[in-house]
Amino acid sequence: MKLSRLPLFLIPAILVGMLPACGKDSGKLKIAIVTNNPATFWTICEAGARKAAKENNVELIFRRPEKGDVGIQRQIIKSLTEQGVNGISISVIDPKEQALELKQVASKTKLVTMDNDADGSNRICYVGTDNYAAGREAGRLVKQVLPPGGGEVAIFVGQITPVNARLRYQGVVDELAGTGDRNVEGTPVEKMVKDKKIFYRKFGNYLLYNGEAITDGANEEEALKNAKGALELLGDRDEVCLVGLWAYNTPKNLEAANSKTFTKVKIVGFDENEITLKGIEDGRIHATVVQDPFNFGYLSVQILAAEAKGDTSKRDIKPIPYRIVTKDGGLTRDVDGVQIENIKATVFRDKLRELLDSVK
Repeated sequence: MKLSRLPLFLIPAILVGMLPACGKDSGKLKIAIVTNNPATFWTICEAGARKAAKENNVELIFRRPEKGDVGIQRQIIKSLTEQGVNGISISVIDPKEQALELKQVASKTKLVTMDNDADGSNRICYVGTDNYAAGREAGRLVKQVLPPGGGEVAIFVGQITPVNARLRYQGVVDELAGTGDRNVEGTPVEKMVKDKKIFYRKFGNYLLYNGEAITDGANEEEALKNAKGALELLGDRDEVCLVGLWAYNTPKNLEAANSKTFTKVKIVGFDENEITLKGIEDGRIHATVVQDPFNFGYLSVQILAAEAKGDTSKRDIKPIPYRIVTKDGGLTRDVDGVQIENIKATVFRDKLRELLDSVK
């Protein structure tokens, strides 16, 4: 069966069926990856990890918490370290709260952080995107779809404690501020919208609805509820843009917009969810900033496999460049010395399916 013939949300079940049976010891080095939630984004990461595991002759243990909960992730990590895995890559949910335990993990096995970094964890290296730079790119995309005179922006994310969420959010608002400064706080503003007083923060010519990122606790139903709530107040305006910072936020923003035919609202997203890509092709979503989860998994396993064998040569890596996916694509451009691709949505989707299909 070819993975390219299946929607992405069906692939996790197939991948699970390909994993070694429980209770069997392969006799190989064991490398584990622990994600921060169960989203389909991690399906692509798992495919890359499986490819690297095969190339490096190691056993892969891939775990997704049933929800984005520190306690659940903590128990998974504890279980894996007690099993004596030879290396572990973690997308950390709350770097501050988990700092001490991550140090303990690093004292027992090889530790890499992936997607979400954790300063002070004694990890070997970080595998992932420069999330602040990616956030600034999302801010530039917002400015493309809203007039120079400004507009209203609502930003949605699962949780704000992970590093990737905080950096993306800050990158967006810093770009909207238009000053080139970092960590801009914005100016508090209140205004009446449909007889209701709404709190905003002003960044340059743009008003941020609610004055901060709207979180959903990594719960997709709550994400949809949040988006619908914002659109009830803002959705009939011409100069409104919804920004989703995690993979499922953008599809939920689109679902909310479609539920009451809010055709005027603009949408900018993160990551390569199938619904997001289709929304871009249909012209309902302006663009999405995509990372490279396949290489998150591939490089994590490659680095940890080498480290477990005493080879430290692969740990010195740079952030993996983000890319932009738009309806028509565009030119590759230099952003702070990094080549950023602008890929046509149909081309990107076909390449992604080919990539998944190549992992057997």
